[in-house]
Amino acid sequence: RASRLCDTLVVGIVTNSSKKPLFTVEERKKLIFEATENIPGLNLEIVDFSGLLAEYVKENDIACIVRGLRDVPDFISEMPRVYTNKYLYDGFETVFLLTDINHSYVSSSAIKEILYFDGNIEGLVPENVLAYIREHGIGGNKK
Repeated sequence: RASRLCDTLVVGIVTNSSKKPLFTVEERKKLIFEATENIPGLNLEIVDFSGLLAEYVKENDIACIVRGLRDVPDFISEMPRVYTNKYLYDGFETVFLLTDINHSYVSSSAIKEILYFDGNIEGLVPENVLAYIREHGIGGNKK
């Protein structure tokens, strides 16, 4: 949906030291590309960076960032980020898109927990991600 709002959609993979991702940066790039390659008219660029989002946006002349919201708590937690980014660099806008109601409860934490206990995540992640997880034996209660 975000791709309809811009000429080029840049998906940024940001290094967050407080989170432990399920996939490496390179795996995430590959999975994002595969999940989006059949979207008609999509002009996609997938990048990874560390540091401040506002600096990346400024250095790369990006006019708008899109953030996804599942619910009101997401909105509340995003607002300080928006204001902080505007303080750091006022040359871009932030747009919020609400998630599809059918996926409003899905989070990376929930997916990791379901996987840990060998639960079924079919329908909660793109087909290519599900296949990659199964192929690589990711998850499972490994006590």
